[in-house]
Amino acid sequence: MPGAVAAFLADGRLHLQHGPIDLIIGADGDRDAAFAAARARFCTVLEELVAELPLLRRAVGARPKGRIARRMHDAVRPHGAVFVTPMAAVAGAVAEEVLGAMVAAAPLTRAYVNNGGDIALHLTGAARFRMAIAGLDNTRLGTIDIAAADPVRGVATSGQRGRSLSLGIADAVTVLAGSAAAADVAATLIANAVDLPRHPTVRRTPARDIDPDSDLGARLVVTHVGPLTADGVAKALSNGARLAQDMRQRGLIDAAALFLRGQSCLVGPNFLQLDGKIPQHA
Repeated sequence: MPGAVAAFLADGRLHLQHGPIDLIIGADGDRDAAFAAARARFCTVLEELVAELPLLRRAVGARPKGRIARRMHDAVRPHGAVFVTPMAAVAGAVAEEVLGAMVAAAPLTRAYVNNGGDIALHLTGAARFRMAIAGLDNTRLGTIDIAAADPVRGVATSGQRGRSLSLGIADAVTVLAGSAAAADVAATLIANAVDLPRHPTVRRTPARDIDPDSDLGARLVVTHVGPLTADGVAKALSNGARLAQDMRQRGLIDAAALFLRGQSCLVGPNFLQLDGKIPQHA
């Protein structure tokens, strides 16, 4: 696996890292075979993506050739009414592809691939996937509980304080969907929609001034969020919740939790519960 790093964590999970891709992998079943398949598939991932990177950094057009690139393209296509590139689904698509290799190689009752917080899931029988939603200060904000019978197979989080540049001001948006790639792009777009355009305390700069290779180009991304009123926070969350509701009605996501400055909003609460008194949108 040239250029890539593979190691086992103390709890038996597998850690794979290559360039910007960092995976934590767990499996119940024939772990040896599953982890071997994950390592074999992972060693080609970065090279495969780089080969089509110019196409993946443009708004959706011609369908790419690579398996992961096609996953990214297909996840983004339903959102074609707004500007979005396949890169919005890259973390989730990579997690899905590695998980698919594991499931094809070994009988597994439960498995997951966590790519920096964007998670692809495999669940069978009585298996469940439970995780806590943590705030920026690591306090628990809520819980996710998915059973094998549920349609959710992907979890993703995006926001202004995450790994990627954001057009919005959300602290975080967590999305549950039928696939990790679908959850990834939806979380990105909902986080972009949690916003107060032209607000005087929000600073923005062209994405390319921060990252010359950004697929966002000259679009203004948020670099600082100053003081906000409680009403302003509620309005920004409402803006994001409307988009999340639309995505849920279109069958693109199953649930979403939106967080900003101590306020939260939950859309589609079937698999996701927030702590405290939370405004809910059916």
